[in-house]
Amino acid sequence: MPAPSHRQTLLSYLDDYVLRENDKMFVQREGLRLIDFSYRQLVSLARRTARELESRGLNPGDRVLLCGASSSEWIAAFWGCLLRGIVVVPLDRQSTLDFVLSVQKHTDAKLAFADSNIKFIAQLPIPVVALQQITQITESYSSAAYEFVNINRETLAEIVFTSGTTSTPKGVMLTHGNLLANLLPLEKEILKYRKWRPLVHPLRFLVLVPLSHVFGQLMSIFVPQLLGGEVHFDDTLNPAEIVRRIRQQRISVVVLVPRMLESLREWVHRNFGSQSSELFDEALDKAAGRNFLRRWWTFRRIHKQFGWKFWAFVSGGATLDNETQEFWHRLGFAVLQGYGMTETASLVTVTHPFKGRRGSIGKPLPGYELRLDNSGEIVVRGPGVSPGYWLNQSASTSGASGWLRTGDVGAFDEQGNLYFKGREKDVIVTAAGLNVYPDDLEEVLHRQAAVRSCCVLAWPGENGDEPLAVLILRTSATDAAAVIDKANEGLAEHQKIRRWYVWPEPDFPRTSTEKILKREVLETIRQRGMNERIESCQTCQPSSFIVSAAAQITGDVVSGANEASLKLETDLKLDSLGRIELMSALEDRYEIELDEAAFTAATTVGDVERIVRGETDERTTPYPFATWPRRFPIPWLRAVLFYALILPITRVMSRMKVEGRERLKNLNGPALFVANHVTLGDQAMVLVGLPFMRRHKLAIAMEGERLRDWLHPSPATSALMRLRLLAQYILVRTFFHVFPLPRHSGFRRSFAYAGECADRGESVLVFPEGKRAPRGQMQMNDFKAGIGVLAKELNIPVVPVKLKGLYELKKRQQYFAGSGTVSVIFGEPVLFDPEMEATGIAAELQRRVQAL
Repeated sequence: MPAPSHRQTLLSYLDDYVLRENDKMFVQREGLRLIDFSYRQLVSLARRTARELESRGLNPGDRVLLCGASSSEWIAAFWGCLLRGIVVVPLDRQSTLDFVLSVQKHTDAKLAFADSNIKFIAQLPIPVVALQQITQITESYSSAAYEFVNINRETLAEIVFTSGTTSTPKGVMLTHGNLLANLLPLEKEILKYRKWRPLVHPLRFLVLVPLSHVFGQLMSIFVPQLLGGEVHFDDTLNPAEIVRRIRQQRISVVVLVPRMLESLREWVHRNFGSQSSELFDEALDKAAGRNFLRRWWTFRRIHKQFGWKFWAFVSGGATLDNETQEFWHRLGFAVLQGYGMTETASLVTVTHPFKGRRGSIGKPLPGYELRLDNSGEIVVRGPGVSPGYWLNQSASTSGASGWLRTGDVGAFDEQGNLYFKGREKDVIVTAAGLNVYPDDLEEVLHRQAAVRSCCVLAWPGENGDEPLAVLILRTSATDAAAVIDKANEGLAEHQKIRRWYVWPEPDFPRTSTEKILKREVLETIRQRGMNERIESCQTCQPSSFIVSAAAQITGDVVSGANEASLKLETDLKLDSLGRIELMSALEDRYEIELDEAAFTAATTVGDVERIVRGETDERTTPYPFATWPRRFPIPWLRAVLFYALILPITRVMSRMKVEGRERLKNLNGPALFVANHVTLGDQAMVLVGLPFMRRHKLAIAMEGERLRDWLHPSPATSALMRLRLLAQYILVRTFFHVFPLPRHSGFRRSFAYAGECADRGESVLVFPEGKRAPRGQMQMNDFKAGIGVLAKELNIPVVPVKLKGLYELKKRQQYFAGSGTVSVIFGEPVLFDPEMEATGIAAELQRRVQAL
């Protein structure tokens, strides 16, 4: 690895990748599966992409749009452009068509790389390469080293358009030198600690910041690789799902924006402080002055939930309030953050993981100069500062003096640590000429237990501007006036909040990096007025989003006028899969966790809105996804029991014959087996029919409600019956590797478990009729559409299986079959197109099983 001082371009990092060859570099989620990407694969794909760009006639200096979810393909396209000397224009995948068209015209981009599921890509006036197909498109090219020319520190690497925190987005030009100015000091510091790498290897980073953001690029493409780490990508915003993935994937560090850190804090409060909030708060207070080990031990249950390997958050993209940072510190987790902006290639200051000062946003990186002007505004000068804005190169970002005015207000302590005080343009100047910084007020408001989120705006009063607190409360029953009174106790007289407003939605409008769009909040309040008697604006309610999201799922057209007139009693008219889609959309929109069973019971817009607002305490007993059946010695015991009991009993009772086993010979890796369901012995018959190597790598989906009721029977159940049901539960999970697949709700967790099984190389057996055929029925029930979703999301071969002859035996109540009466028939494996509709896949599978 070259010394940091010898690096002249970003491409030197790509040379480092070559040395690591087959080490795991990226892990990304595709459907229900986790897909690995090695250093060798990344370099090979980047070189082939550069040759594809050359073949299309793109030359150094040309611009290419890059729009998609965080993925290995995104990064390969990024490196391919840099190898060719092409300027990358990253765009957020949530960008509107008008914005993308404007950027394309402004930059004269010749090509776009984009996710295939972005709806507007077909409307772009330039060729579009689907990121998901980039491997197939470039497979004919050589992956040998690509010779680049005339690339140096001054070469333009990318043009990053600001995310919307300013009224007119501008294209910030960033050179190789700008980005190296941030990376080289970090690399020099990291080299001091690389000797400890074997103790924590592999260091896994879960990155939840989009790659369209420079901070996301820094923490995905460069910094983890300096530590020899793995980068895991995920796009979920559900805090419960984030915690589960941290634990399961044994993540060490999570990279995220402050809003997500606040959502995780909410999750901890709900799950560990809900039943004994006073004890939890008391433990937090006592943890303030304790050492790390004592804090860790006090909150060991929370650490266990996150996984023993996890230890730190890296926050960026916006300012983290001190209250949230202190919360995680007291729990025993490290929180690192930095300060910077797009015009400085992301970072100007950064906190040290072992020497940081709490509340500070760090010390300046080497090579940067920071000072405060007379108004307290932070101004910065250094090699990371952008040379200017695209098509306005005559006016640099830093002006003639070389100092970049950040628009942020800060303060230094005696050790040189920088503290963020707020945006200069957000500073509220009172009638008395005193400055009020919204961040100070927001920090005090965030300390109030009743406040879930807030922002402070300048609102015109009788004698000049005054602070307006906009609150999102935890419950609608909370007295907002009491909250304000409590907050004012911690504020100086000129800071006191005298006007407030309760925001009606569960969250504020935000940018892609989760910054609150205060302009939109202010405009909404202005349109509605401050009269307390005015009723809630219908289009500001969660019901508005619920209706529009449901309309997208069903394909209906809902106009704004119709939407505003919809009543809370309106029926959603969604099937089970539609409800799952709506619930996922709501969780991502409001960054909350919804109870799937409670959501399934909701039928109207009003029911769903109450669940989103948290105004219902209805929580169902979770389905049991136990891990002990996987752990030693249970799998060994299961194998012994199979050959000692299951196999001989099944052979004697059924005298079954197996057909089509030869169709499985060329089947490599995990598969999804789909069978009709007739008797309680169906699982055993399929197991007996499978080849030897597949018998002991099979997870079986079982009726979730039955498993749950065995483990958690109703309170009226007698003690003797409870023991019997518990014994049934333990025996079934010992004899068979089963997992719950509910008939009515809870599918997402079951589907995720199936994905985990496939990632471990295990096949999955599902009975998609949802229930066993009743006695006397001689044909299959219709397959549920969920099997189509599972087949799509797993993206593994599906094997149809038919259990033949059991309908007749069951009708006659005959428990022993004659020779040749019962057959297990395996069909030809099929891999479905991921673009195919779930209902179509279910219908095709039913046809294939029936045809056997």
